[in-house]
Amino acid sequence: MNTLATNLLVITGEIVKLDDLRYTPAGIPLLSFVVLHVSMQTEADMQRKIELEMPVFAVGALALEAQKLEVSDVVKLTGFLTKRSLKSTQLVMHINKIEIN
Repeated sequence: MNTLATNLLVITGEIVKLDDLRYTPAGIPLLSFVVLHVSMQTEADMQRKIELEMPVFAVGALALEAQKLEVSDVVKLTGFLTKRSLKSTQLVMHINKIEIN
């Protein structure tokens, strides 16, 4: 395993779906939501419109803090990407920091 590997994602967007707070079997709070990101990015010296929905998970104390969020809030999220589960290939973002804009 490469301990120098970097996995950092910072994204802004609008919350378009917000699930209810739930708890893992170990009793850890978990909140999942979906963020819509729209921007213009430069690729190969050309402008490209980017539009995507990113599934997001907040765990522990951050999940309790994120309960204050509402659909249509614009947020800046910092975290990392991982697979949804061991057998899944779908990527999801787990957040370490959230800022409401």
